[in-house]
Amino acid sequence: MLFAWLKRRRRRKILETPFPRDWLETLEAIPHIPILASERRLDHQNATQIFLAEKTFEGCGGLTLTDTMRVTIAGLATLLVLGMPETQFDHVDSVLVYPDAFTRPKKIDMGPVALEEDAHLLGEAHYRGPVILSWAEIEEDVREPWLGRNLVFHEFAHQLDMTNGEADGVPELPYALREPWAKVMAKEYRRLQRQTHRQRETLLDPYGATEPAEFFAVITETFFDSPLDLEIERPELYAILRQYYCLDPAMKMRAAGR
Repeated sequence: MLFAWLKRRRRRKILETPFPRDWLETLEAIPHIPILASERRLDHQNATQIFLAEKTFEGCGGLTLTDTMRVTIAGLATLLVLGMPETQFDHVDSVLVYPDAFTRPKKIDMGPVALEEDAHLLGEAHYRGPVILSWAEIEEDVREPWLGRNLVFHEFAHQLDMTNGEADGVPELPYALREPWAKVMAKEYRRLQRQTHRQRETLLDPYGATEPAEFFAVITETFFDSPLDLEIERPELYAILRQYYCLDPAMKMRAAGR
């Protein structure tokens, strides 16, 4: 109780500072925000301002971070939780940004022998740890939106998934949503696995067929970055995500004449 009161007090203090005009210009230049935030622009600005005040950003691999980079990442991340009061990714302390793809050692199990090689990654999300992102990929996502791919949406979906302790494709859900979520997700996950196995072209990134955690991240990308197509092609999936996120991106896209 005391912690929650202190958090609300701290955030009220953060919002006493006017939202900088150049930050507003950065948000306006992101195609998703004028459409998906629409009538909740002030709420979105407030969420972005709190995110920027509470998270530590660090440039890696020689990247010099700018306010444009920080505000772009924060603005996209907070779109995910715009329908969720008080949710500001409290368990995320830092965001690490690389200029391009980065490498991580990856173990390959080959029976009695485990080999290690470098994996080239665009993003990572760690439980109670940092979110790691490629700025080149984010720039491309902003430059070419509405294709169902967005790195910030993907990695911060992983963070939502981990709010209940593990990345298993099931974020913290209200009780009434748990049973329908399980039914819809199981059916749609198997469907994507079948399509991927048969090498059929799908709206969803085939990477989502690798495991339930990646499925949730991939469908979140599509829900926010290609909502009209998802609503048409997978209406049950769209409907359950609409209930979870408490947002209707397809309706906003239609209202904007997209």
